[in-house]
Amino acid sequence: MTNKWTAADVPDQTGRAVIITGANTGIGYEAALVLAGKGARVVLAVRNAGKGQKAIDAIARKHPGAAVTLQELDLSSLGSVRKATDALRAAHPRIDLLINNAGVMYPPKQVTRDGFELQFGTNHLGHFAFTGLLLDNLLEVPGSRVVTVASIAHNIRAGIHFDDLQWERSYNRVAAYGQSKLANLMFTYELQRRLAAKGAPTIAVAAHPGISNTELMRHIPGSGLPGFAQLAGLVTNSPAVGALGTLRAATDPAVTGGQYYGPSGFRELVGHPVLVESNAQSHDVAVQQRLWTVSEELTGVKFGI
Repeated sequence: MTNKWTAADVPDQTGRAVIITGANTGIGYEAALVLAGKGARVVLAVRNAGKGQKAIDAIARKHPGAAVTLQELDLSSLGSVRKATDALRAAHPRIDLLINNAGVMYPPKQVTRDGFELQFGTNHLGHFAFTGLLLDNLLEVPGSRVVTVASIAHNIRAGIHFDDLQWERSYNRVAAYGQSKLANLMFTYELQRRLAAKGAPTIAVAAHPGISNTELMRHIPGSGLPGFAQLAGLVTNSPAVGALGTLRAATDPAVTGGQYYGPSGFRELVGHPVLVESNAQSHDVAVQQRLWTVSEELTGVKFGI
């Protein structure tokens, strides 16, 4: 292995069943491309079926014969989550790898179909329910993993605002995104603790891409200005490099449960993936457990661990 962990370090994935949310573009697509090329059977769980099919076609052009299928999934709708997981449980009795990658960042104030603030509802609650409803299909699989994509934004104006989780009193899109990404980390750590207590072979791991030049940047102020895309390309990871943290968390044999991978560069903004550390509040066990209980109540999904 080189000093810089790359896609070449991903072990053979033949026979592994992989589900990736939001895999039609960005780092989700790049992760799917690599895993399919390494022999995995990959399911793209995406909201837009047309874009998902284009992603499958693109992967097939690069890896003829790759086993890639599509599952419609709208994480902003618990009804869609339940419908998708019903189909996935039936089609994939054995799931080796679940990558919770999809997300929204900095949108104007919106709510999900179930009335949750869009970022918290999609990035955290949608993935919480999705994982809980699929977990039984991972629990008996040696080496199985749940990888959740977080963000350095968990440090920015973030906290779990239990007194106003849905930002009904006021809305700050940056702080709301930070809350959702902090929730992703807390979910990972609490899930890992529960898996370990059960003695399950499954582990929970987190990763982040640093600053990656993907479609998520479309809501950043100034993103429509001339030259923004060119400038972003100079100071961000490409989606392919941004995906490496996810891929390392998902496949590196040395990874253990509860770890967090991100870029090696300055302030974890860019670079190849290494083991990193999330902030102190993300490790607050009492808040993790309270968030878990609230998430069960809001989604109606209880984990069998």
